[in-house]
Amino acid sequence: MVLKELVLKNRSYRRFYEEVAIPMEDLKAFIDLARLSATGSNKQALKYFLVTSREGKAKVFDNIHWAAYLKDWDGPEEGERPSSYLIMVLDLDIAKQCYWDHGIAAQSILLGATEKGYGGCMFASFNASRIAGDLGIGEGYQVLMVIALGKPKEEVVIEAVKDPSNLQYYRDAAGVHHVPKRSLQELIVDNL
Repeated sequence: MVLKELVLKNRSYRRFYEEVAIPMEDLKAFIDLARLSATGSNKQALKYFLVTSREGKAKVFDNIHWAAYLKDWDGPEEGERPSSYLIMVLDLDIAKQCYWDHGIAAQSILLGATEKGYGGCMFASFNASRIAGDLGIGEGYQVLMVIALGKPKEEVVIEAVKDPSNLQYYRDAAGVHHVPKRSLQELIVDNL
């Protein structure tokens, strides 16, 4: 795939074919893409906990918030949950902050997953202290992000913004997830 196709296909998926496991070598390859990505001052302070066990996945699932705009949805049902999670942490012995490194790394991971036919969702809304405690993540690490991964079980479509005062994503009656996006013209302020 060319980059634009990958970006278009890389959506925030929240329902998966839970029974389709992602091979460990693929998970490691996704993290390797993050490892090769740019980092501020080349600190390389991001590290990862791979969560693939049934018990570990249940602990993560119970501590993340799935979709703020979907008020009547508490997250995927049993059988539609992610097959893996990556817990991205900051190694506090290396750096005390990561600036935007975690966003760059997460995008690299998700583009790599998309290229292999998987999908995922980045989560910044979660109970970090409970995830750290439940998974035994030591105090030397700050939990920055949870990335859910799996084989997507839903259709996500991009559509033009109809009402600039409402950019909320939504699901239609058929369960298709719609994501409104502003036009390119609207994003370019000026040509100086």
